[in-house]
Amino acid sequence: MKAVVLHRPGAASVEERPEPVVRPGDALLRVRRVGLCGSDLNSWRGRNPLVSYPRIPGHEVAATIVDLTRNDTQFATGMDVTLSPYSACHACAACRAGRPNACQHNETLGVQRDGALAEFIAVPIEKLYRADLTLDELALVEPLTVGFHAVARAGVQPSDSIAILGCGGVGLGAVAGAVFRGATVIAVDVEDTQLEIARRIGASHTVNSQHQDLATALKDLTGGTGPSGVIEAIGVPETYRAAVELVAFAGRVVYIGYASEPVAYQTKLFVQKELDICGSRNALPEDFADVIRMLEQHRFPADLVIRTSVRLEEVPAILPRWSESPGIYAKIMTYLD
Repeated sequence: MKAVVLHRPGAASVEERPEPVVRPGDALLRVRRVGLCGSDLNSWRGRNPLVSYPRIPGHEVAATIVDLTRNDTQFATGMDVTLSPYSACHACAACRAGRPNACQHNETLGVQRDGALAEFIAVPIEKLYRADLTLDELALVEPLTVGFHAVARAGVQPSDSIAILGCGGVGLGAVAGAVFRGATVIAVDVEDTQLEIARRIGASHTVNSQHQDLATALKDLTGGTGPSGVIEAIGVPETYRAAVELVAFAGRVVYIGYASEPVAYQTKLFVQKELDICGSRNALPEDFADVIRMLEQHRFPADLVIRTSVRLEEVPAILPRWSESPGIYAKIMTYLD
């Protein structure tokens, strides 16, 4: 089968690979769509600390079931599905606490194990999700769940004002998740195109922090208190610090992005504001269920988010262009049919 292979940073090619080994309990899938995300780009750049090479990337998947190794009441051959790309050991502290999304030994498709930028993949049946969605929408489920999980970690309620720092793919998922929970959402980015998408999703306010003073804007929009929650979806030291500085007293801060360099804080704000600060990693089954429900209700503009489409053979060429001009691309969708 054909697959995209990252041999080392900056070196990707399409080549022939053996078809996947199908183990008992697996489903064999014909891949139809694969969304490319920031972690794929960082793997190509050599900035993803979790990836190993050589590696087939890709974990945002829409696929058609070719074969099932056991009878299942939910799934059948010919059905279009998406999937959770994470693994869990079921024995570490996180798994025992009911949070397998943070499994100490997690291996994500396309990062620690070969992913979906190939004609076929085999995955455990319990990782599959069915939904009444288009193939493009199915491939958007997983990236949206990451933002939805951050919103759950923030305990977002309808009474909240939530600032989302960064409106890339994951940040837009957080915008959608906070809107889905009924909160007043303030979307922050430096790209007006992304902010317009955030408005289409349901953000009540948008702030272009390149042209507006962010602290002043957030105070003006929240009656002087600052937002009750801030979700950081960029991963640079400046926004890590800004989340703590801008959130209201007794507020909540959730970090999805992780900075590639140390972050220096005035830690007195942690105590003075009595902040709840937490990280957010991957997603849980309930996040997948919420995203699917939202998409089935047609509450997310998939057509606006997917602005670039490529064939499998074109992926090695799009990666350097994406790296040189990341602001041009929102979601890149790979078509395999």
